[in-house]
Amino acid sequence: MAPGSGVMCPDLPDTMNKTPDACGSLAEVRAQIDRLDEHIVRLLAERGGYVLAAARFKRSAAEVKAPLRVEQVIVRVRSLAQSQGAMPDVVERIYREMIAAFTDAERAHWVQHRVPE
Repeated sequence: MAPGSGVMCPDLPDTMNKTPDACGSLAEVRAQIDRLDEHIVRLLAERGGYVLAAARFKRSAAEVKAPLRVEQVIVRVRSLAQSQGAMPDVVERIYREMIAAFTDAERAHWVQHRVPE
């Protein structure tokens, strides 16, 4: 089975939720991608809230970068990708870009909200 060819989102009614193989047209494929994008953006917003919350616990801007944590996340998501039938290399690239963007946002938040010593 191709990556994602049989994966469906279990929290949606069947009328809105098709496997990639069940799509009969490009329009149906795009509708499913749009549906997934709504979920992904909602999850990114939630993740972003936790990223900004993490800034409260960091004593310096240098701690925001956390390269060891980045590598822990990459190892974890590559494993998740493999077990979920996703493409680990693609997932890693996406996560590295996402983490870099969230790190920039966290650093700006940290600078803006830090308590002067």
